[in-house]
Amino acid sequence: MNLSLNQIELFQKISVFLDSELFNLNIRIMARFTRIQVATKMAETGMVPVFFHKDVETCKQVVSACYKAGVKVFEFTNRGDFAHETFAELNKWAAIECPEMILGVGSIIDAPTAALYIQLGANFIVSPLINEEIALVVNRRKILWSPGCGSVTEISRAESLGVEVVKIFPGSQVGGPKFVAAVKGPMPWTSIMPTGGVEPTETNLTEWFKAGVTCVGMGSQLFHIRNH
Repeated sequence: MNLSLNQIELFQKISVFLDSELFNLNIRIMARFTRIQVATKMAETGMVPVFFHKDVETCKQVVSACYKAGVKVFEFTNRGDFAHETFAELNKWAAIECPEMILGVGSIIDAPTAALYIQLGANFIVSPLINEEIALVVNRRKILWSPGCGSVTEISRAESLGVEVVKIFPGSQVGGPKFVAAVKGPMPWTSIMPTGGVEPTETNLTEWFKAGVTCVGMGSQLFHIRNH
């Protein structure tokens, strides 16, 4: 059977269309921002809101409000049942409605959970601890990972694993701004993001940034959700 010219042209159009659709599908399940872009934007904006709610519509309202206020990096925390399903829907929505918003996921304590959220398009992963198995996963996909550290030794270990921005957690209990300033003395190259103990007041934020933080993570102090 010989193909006509029209049939050949039709098959070519179908092939191009499918290639385009599959490419777009692949983009949807991958991070939209590189880890360098994430780290740069963290430093530029100076604040990463930290938030979770089981209702995706509430999450959309919070992300939208932050986006309109100038926030470009947002951490959705892995809390509650089916949190990954909420994030998946939120991330798809944000890609369209808040295209410059960099959504990532926090409270990740193991590699399988990190891989799950990366497959759902998480642009960065935040942990309350150092788990070297997570480093293997994020580094393969070149995803920014910010693990929680509470000492100079832990910070150094995290950086040896490729971490660009270390999380100080819990910030106030670890030592607050004075701890950050002490770390920056012998390790001026270290980029630090404290979470826990950061307050949305000029006095508190000034203390943190004077100490040398790259950005701050803020959750319960920043959001007050009313239950109707």
